[in-house]
Amino acid sequence: MPDGPREVLARYQQASIDKALDAMVDLYAEDAVHEFPFTRPGIPSEMRGREAIRAFLEANWRDSPLRYESYRDVTIHETADPEVIIVERKAVGSSTATGRDFALPNIVVLRVRDGRIVHFRDYVNVLAASEALGLTQPR
Repeated sequence: MPDGPREVLARYQQASIDKALDAMVDLYAEDAVHEFPFTRPGIPSEMRGREAIRAFLEANWRDSPLRYESYRDVTIHETADPEVIIVERKAVGSSTATGRDFALPNIVVLRVRDGRIVHFRDYVNVLAASEALGLTQPR
């Protein structure tokens, strides 16, 4: 039986920490959609298809000063749909742009079918991300 949303989420988080591009991209279905409903300028709000997701991740991981070390305060909410979970979490790491540690809170709505991500809706805290990147001053 293929992995469900919880197992795929765990593998996704580990691939993100490891910056394991092939492992990450392999989690997505060929026609997957990854959305950022709230985003900052220069970041696409939607990527369609595994290759578009690969291109985004490759560029982002190459250029980003953020290094994820763990995910904390992970709370998973089950839904009436067994393919979908809602996840509250904080990505924790350090930023070479600021020299400081960061904790980026976000909410994810994750749909997994046949062991692959078919839809990933990533509600990133844009202000916290901008601070971690050194684009704005800390609150």
